[in-house]
This record gives sequence, structure tokens and C-alpha cells, in this order.
Amino acid sequence: MTTNHRIALIPGDGIGAEVLPPAQQVLDVLGRRHGFSLSYTSYDWSCERYLREGAMMPADGIDQLRDKDAILLGAVGYPGVPDHVSLWGLLIPIRRSFRQYVNLRPVRVFEGIDSPVRGAQSGEVDLVVVRENAEGEYSEIGGRLNQGTAEELAVQEAVFTRAGVTRIADYAFSLATRRRGKLTSATKSNGIIHTMPFWDELIAERAAEHPGVTWDQEHIDALAAKFVLDPARFDVVVASNLFGDILSDLAAAVAGSIGIAPAANLNPEGDFPSMFEPVHGSAPDIAGQGIANPLGAIWSAAMMLDHLGHPAAAKDITDAIASILAKTDTRTRDLGGAATTAEFTDRLIEFL
Repeated sequence: MTTNHRIALIPGDGIGAEVLPPAQQVLDVLGRRHGFSLSYTSYDWSCERYLREGAMMPADGIDQLRDKDAILLGAVGYPGVPDHVSLWGLLIPIRRSFRQYVNLRPVRVFEGIDSPVRGAQSGEVDLVVVRENAEGEYSEIGGRLNQGTAEELAVQEAVFTRAGVTRIADYAFSLATRRRGKLTSATKSNGIIHTMPFWDELIAERAAEHPGVTWDQEHIDALAAKFVLDPARFDVVVASNLFGDILSDLAAAVAGSIGIAPAANLNPEGDFPSMFEPVHGSAPDIAGQGIANPLGAIWSAAMMLDHLGHPAAAKDITDAIASILAKTDTRTRDLGGAATTAEFTDRLIEFL
């Protein structure tokens, strides 16, 4: 029997609606080859919907997604809608309602793509940032007082729990055992007196349960510098919500373009659907021109297939990405070429 996967599509805003169709094309090619099918349900949840109706998604939005096998997101963000509205109105409720506590962001320097970092060579830089995705610095606890006065203040509480740090540490150490056996923990325990020493203690506890992994920890400022100076030294990097967010975008820039970068928001236990999305954002400056780079969305789709139990199909996609970049000069504009989104997608499908 052919396995059918129910996929929720949330194109969102800007180029989100332009990069999801290429991802679907690639997914459908791989489905025919590997003997599975995908049925799609599309949702217009976006900043434009917020401007029309006052909400990024309907009140029962989470319930509408609950029976899906995975969610594929394009991008959110629109001029005139504050970024915290789009994030807290859509992405964060999905991540937290579905316990997507792992944000996984792989980074590779592909042959044929020149990194802006002189020492970042293809075949050498291949790392994964494992970002805690459900608590940490991105907490709802806090508030504002005396707004609009000279005494105005804002309080934001970071939340680190033993359960939350332990589960992300275990995921990262387990991933490292399947890769090159090295892990780096991002910290700032010299300056942040409560949460970061707690984080360090729990990372050390979990390390003892994974003796096959060599690990160390780096303060976030030094770690950011080493991402640029010696990115090839890293394998798996585990970090809190804020630190992981920053490091993964920095690493994507080291790889040559944030337009390539994928991300997965995982519920590892499979109790709820996981969500997959390119990192690049909605890019309103180029939206509607047909020139967006679809690679971030296509690589995210590959991560989705791997999560759904089709690792061979996922590898077909990443192999095709590597081949088109190494063997042709077909590039979208962010990579120095002139190919449109459609032209690049068609060429990639030829490689598939």
C-alpha cells in the first residue's frame, strides 16, 4: 500500500508563497519514485490575514492542524505588521501547542558556493545547530509598567526548566553520536548568573550519559567569533532559544546565503505534527518578482521527508542540491546568478 502523508501548507507572506510550490513539486517527484503520496491542505494564515481579520490564524487554528502529519511553512512578515505580532500570533503558538521543542538547523558549505568566510571550504563545514525551541529567553512572563511616562519599564523573564534543558541536551547528544561525535554547548554563565550556570550543570549531567561524545562549552560571544574564524571545527552545537536563533543565522551566512538555510521544529516523540520552514523570512523587497531562492524551502522539505520516515528520499533531495550547485552555474540572484525561482526549480528536478 502507498503511504499517504497529510501535509498542512502555510505559505504565509511575501516569498513564502513563491517557495512552497517548488518544494511541493520536488516532494511529488520523490513520492512517485519512493512509493508514497502527499495530500496538501493550504491555509491563508498570514500578516495579510491579520490586517483583514485581526488575527494571524483563526481561534481553532491549532485544532485544524492537529490531525496533520507535518506542517510546511513558507514565511511570515509584512510591512506595517510588527514582527512580534506575526511571531506570537502564528509560529510560537504552533511550536508550543505541538511541543516542537527541538529547532534543528543544519548548515553546509556546498561545492560551488563561495562562503564570505575565507576559511570556510566545501566538504569541511557541516554542522547542526540544535536550538531549544519552547522556553528559555522567549518567554511570555513579564510585562510593562507606566507606559508612556518617564518611569516606564519593561520586564522579561527567561524560563529554564530541568525537563526542558534535559530533553534538548539528550536530543543533541544523541544526534552527535550519529554524526561525528562532537558537541559544543553555547553558554554565558560568566555573565548570566542563574539560568546559564543551571544550563551548564544540566548539560554536564547529560554528557555523563553519553560517554561516546566529546563535548565542550563556549561562551556565546567567543563562540560567535569561532563560527567565523574556524567553522569547520563544529559538529553539533546545542543552545538556548535566543543563542541558537542567533548562531544558526550566523552559520547560514557563513555557508554563503541565508536563502539556502532550512529549519525543522520537531516534536521528536511524534505525538504532534512537526513544522518545517526555510529560515530566510518573507523578503518583501523581492516578493512577487519570481526570483526568490527556493533551496531553503526544498531542503526543509527534505528534512520533513526524513522525519516522516523516508530518509532515502530526503537524501535524493540533498544530493540533487549538492549536484546542481557543484556541476552547473544555475543560481538565483542571491547566489550571484540570474535564474528565476521556476528556472532553478526545473533544473533541480532534472537532477532528481
